[in-house]
Amino acid sequence: LVDTCLLSTTVPKMLANLQMQDKSISYPGCLAQMFFFLLFIGLDHFFLTGMAYDRYVAICHPLHYTTIMNPWLCVLVIAGSWIISSLHALIHTLLVVRLSFCSSHEILHFFCDLYQVLKLSCTDTLINELFMYLLTVVFGVFPFICLLFSYTRIASTILGIPSASGKRKAFSTCGSHLSVVSLFYGTGFGIYFSSRPTHTTRLGSIASVLYTVVTP
Repeated sequence: LVDTCLLSTTVPKMLANLQMQDKSISYPGCLAQMFFFLLFIGLDHFFLTGMAYDRYVAICHPLHYTTIMNPWLCVLVIAGSWIISSLHALIHTLLVVRLSFCSSHEILHFFCDLYQVLKLSCTDTLINELFMYLLTVVFGVFPFICLLFSYTRIASTILGIPSASGKRKAFSTCGSHLSVVSLFYGTGFGIYFSSRPTHTTRLGSIASVLYTVVTP
């Protein structure tokens, strides 16, 4: 459901732009698109991390699975993910509202990406950039470290299973999730590195399409 919502924030407008000569978007529409994109991307990060923990418990602590992964913990994870992701999106959106923009309002992207919107501002964006990098750690690096820890323990446990059939069964439990995580974070890092000044806007757009359209 979250992936469907993520697609709906960018793909319909992108398809409309391909069909029409008028490729403009209103300022409120741009803010709304940016808010919901950040919201659902944040939810994706947390839900992927939660699913990794679920598989970690299932494989490494199968006898305690029902005790650890109880309904209350699941509700807490879901509710916490929504609250934190909403605050994340709201902070960035409010920080953009305070900015003034120059005469050129052309975004060299297929949607209102936060980094591209900040480049249009003719006022100081230091606070925006500080929050952007700080929250990148919270929503990108921290969940990634949790994922690495979970799959390191999972791999260690799978290698310790004596039978080949047991190893295949354990790997099938997390194989599809690991593929999604690899694609999600692989394209995410691609966007980060392609946004550096030494890379072209086209390269960043290609990475963004993979991240926002292909991955979900």
